[in-house]
Amino acid sequence: MSGRARYYLRRVGWALVTIFVVITFNFFLFRVLPGDPTKAGTHDPRLTPETQAALNERFGLDKPLFLNLEGGGLLDSQYFIYLGSVLHGDLGVSYQYRDTPVTELLGDALVNTLWLVLPAQFLSIVFGLILGVLAAWRRRTAIDFAALGSALLLWSLPTFFLGVVLLFFGSRWLGLPTGGKATVGAEYATFWEAASDYLSHLLLPTLTLTLTLFAEYLLVMRSSVLDVFSEDYILTAKAKGLSTFRIIKNHALGNAMLPMVTLIALSFGFIVAGAIQTETVFSWPGLGLLTVNAVSQRDYPVLQGTFLLLAVSVVVANLIADLVYGWLDPRVGAT
Repeated sequence: MSGRARYYLRRVGWALVTIFVVITFNFFLFRVLPGDPTKAGTHDPRLTPETQAALNERFGLDKPLFLNLEGGGLLDSQYFIYLGSVLHGDLGVSYQYRDTPVTELLGDALVNTLWLVLPAQFLSIVFGLILGVLAAWRRRTAIDFAALGSALLLWSLPTFFLGVVLLFFGSRWLGLPTGGKATVGAEYATFWEAASDYLSHLLLPTLTLTLTLFAEYLLVMRSSVLDVFSEDYILTAKAKGLSTFRIIKNHALGNAMLPMVTLIALSFGFIVAGAIQTETVFSWPGLGLLTVNAVSQRDYPVLQGTFLLLAVSVVVANLIADLVYGWLDPRVGAT
């Protein structure tokens, strides 16, 4: 087996181990919280002991936490039942939404979040990389100072503050919607009218995420290209009389992209969780808003499913970054 194949197998193996640890931690995290989840989920102080016992039995909370040593088998416990349910894609039912499956809620919210995150990621990557290379190419010029100053300003602004500013100016001067996914009570004669209304609601939150990510990509790409410019092979290319454009295209860009691949993959994993602030400001019905509502309502099954989804997305993003990095750099996995 080649060194690269062993590297890939190690990365996949560690990712699976990490996901198992995440699932275990996610289970115990919500079991150590103070209070009775049955009362917290129903918010009804009039629950009788009989009703509470029935609810505990229904949700499996009457079973031992880890191992069942008194009949029913050692594996007949909350932990192993939870592991089996997760493997079958069953994350329980919601307290807040009247027994709606958590997987159904997460699926709908995830689709809305991806509609927000994917365009923002694409736009920020394209403009961040282009302007980062341009700023490094024209370093210590007006172009470099303008790109660097604007990126530092955008990066320093809290996401929710930037969202509120864009919400104010976008709604006041451009007439854009202030929140939601579609206009309440609107009737559309054609598909294009419905699509136009949907995109108008999507514009401001997408712009907020784009500006936040764009600043980070620009700064890192500029720094990475400048580091590559100091390498000996770049000096050799200059000595051969190659133009700056050809040096960047044929020699600098490939190596400068290595840290960017890691950053992009990690950002994609974290942006799913980072969209919480943006979705809350613009009332966008994605994972962020679902999480905020679940926290306020103490909907533990939804919170447990959301945290698991976010954690697994970060692990998978790390795995993709490792695999792509190993493919781009032959030195990785060669040993």
